[in-house]
Amino acid sequence: MSDPEIEMASPPRKRRNLGILSDKQTDEVPGSVLLLSGPEKINEPLGMKNFPARISSSSFPSQFSRTNSLSSTTHRPTFSRRSTARAAKKKKTTPDGKIVLEPQPEDTHNDPLNLPPYRRNLALLSLGFYCMLGGGMTPVLAAGFGNVATTFDISIQRVALTTGLYMMGLGVGGALMSPTAILLGKRPVYLISSLLFIATSLWCGFAKSFGSLVAARVLQGVAVSPVEVLPSATVAEIFFLHERAFRLGVYTLLLLSGKNLVPLVSAVIINKAGWRWAFWAVAIFVAFGAILLFLFLPETFWDRTPRPHGMEDSTDNIRPTLRRLTSHFRSQNHSGANEISESQDLPPKAIEDETEKEEPVEPEGEERLESKPEPKEERTSHQDESRDGANHVRFEYTEHWRDAPKKKFVHTLKPYFGRLSYDNWITVAVRPFILFAYPSVLWSAMVYSLSIGWLIVISEAITSIYRSKDTYNFTSFQAGLVYLSPFIGGVLGTAVAGKFSDIIVRAMARRNGGVYEPEFRLVMALPIAISTTVGLMGFGWAAEERDAWIVPTVFFGIVSFGCSLGSTTAITFCVDSYRQYAGEALVTLNFSKNIFHGLVFSLFFPQWFEAKGSKSVFLALGGIQLGLMFFSIPMYIYGKRARMWTVRKNFIERFSIGRT
Repeated sequence: MSDPEIEMASPPRKRRNLGILSDKQTDEVPGSVLLLSGPEKINEPLGMKNFPARISSSSFPSQFSRTNSLSSTTHRPTFSRRSTARAAKKKKTTPDGKIVLEPQPEDTHNDPLNLPPYRRNLALLSLGFYCMLGGGMTPVLAAGFGNVATTFDISIQRVALTTGLYMMGLGVGGALMSPTAILLGKRPVYLISSLLFIATSLWCGFAKSFGSLVAARVLQGVAVSPVEVLPSATVAEIFFLHERAFRLGVYTLLLLSGKNLVPLVSAVIINKAGWRWAFWAVAIFVAFGAILLFLFLPETFWDRTPRPHGMEDSTDNIRPTLRRLTSHFRSQNHSGANEISESQDLPPKAIEDETEKEEPVEPEGEERLESKPEPKEERTSHQDESRDGANHVRFEYTEHWRDAPKKKFVHTLKPYFGRLSYDNWITVAVRPFILFAYPSVLWSAMVYSLSIGWLIVISEAITSIYRSKDTYNFTSFQAGLVYLSPFIGGVLGTAVAGKFSDIIVRAMARRNGGVYEPEFRLVMALPIAISTTVGLMGFGWAAEERDAWIVPTVFFGIVSFGCSLGSTTAITFCVDSYRQYAGEALVTLNFSKNIFHGLVFSLFFPQWFEAKGSKSVFLALGGIQLGLMFFSIPMYIYGKRARMWTVRKNFIERFSIGRT
């Protein structure tokens, strides 16, 4: 599938067979990147000419250049050579001029990328604090299972259902909240979820029966679900490419820290005031977090889909719709928004000379379209209208605020700005589940589910292992202190995963002629398998043999270290393989983790643990982890060909045709 002209124009690159480059038909595949071939070509994506342009809405902003957009078989727009050259000369950079801004911010103060740095960082910290609270709600009762069992006169095994069913709510909620955020905006979803989070936390604290507590926990999971599927997209919308890695690290650290710090704090509260106050305290903290979100997290959506010259008027049949939408957005705006401001709120715009005609030409170089005839799909006029109309409608929100006066702070507090996309909600909601047909996503979902799931499984066993009189006879507070070990392990794992993985990637890319393949990340499967398997087996063995309390606690930290490696690797591999579907992929991964692991294991793990003991159970869990990680070998060998297969099939966009 490689392009002969590109190969002749580029210097020959010496490649060594790394196990995934033996298929001549998949030399260039979307997801492969020219990483080490000179400063001017670093991070150059390969195989974009083979990839159809995305036509559906996503929670993630457009991450591709015009080249990718031109790959679509449905549009062949032309570009002006003069306008293209002018755009290239006016690339915006950082104040020191050393870094070209990607994506390029527009000449309007209403572009979220043009917010002052302190506003963007405040938005990140406000969202991170909220995510830390949400991330810790899964094991919030880990040290208080016995207290809840005593209150409702039930077994500890039944109390474990509050965790599994809460994770079911997380999984279902993520599948509901993500498409809602795509269509209506992320800000209203965050605000509504925070209010629901407060209400369900109060409900949990006031629950008069175990059934009421379970129902409250399920709805609490739905309320918390946005913290798992939306923040990565929010960060991508308000920070430039060179700023994202650090900011995503901050978000990830806060989210994972919450899973270990919240149960630690809740253990102190449970020990002093009872388990009900753990939920009431959560409600108080979430109320504070909701205020921060309301004040400092604006709507971050901004459509950056490339708009080729001449595309604006490609169809006439959608103009009535655009006029109607323009009226809608104007009615939504504040009373003074339509007045012409003579202040300097808006940067000056370049004025085109209408008498100067520009000759439309076919794109050259990287923007050249393939001359080979491509297979055409039979499409009805209704499908054409639907697809083109959806793209134009998506521009309407951005078009309105691009030309409107600068939003004042009080205007950013508005909770809802109108519908952002007119895609069909059900179609958007179903799209993440189509990704189960993508082998790379399926592998990532498996590893991510295992990585997060084992920590939840151990949290369900904490009370039985540490608070039992037959073992260590810990108090709630002492059992909560155990979570310092996985906290340290998780922080180390997060730090090591990124750094060590990047070193491996660069070394392998160097041996591969400078070309990076997402499958290089799979080398991390070896330390993931070893650390997690050893941690699980050692934890169960030490607990049953009644070794000193520090021994199983250290093994708990080793499990957390391996799980951090696994979760980071799974997300990175998945996003690197299918960056254009990153929003849907996060929903797929979290749904798998919450339903296929969290819920399923909670249905039988407590009874299994009570019947067989910690040694037998955790040895079996370690064997499951090791056996499933062996699937990394065929994924490494055939992953590139699998990516090319999914590109040819193009499942998601085929599903979108005629349904938007």
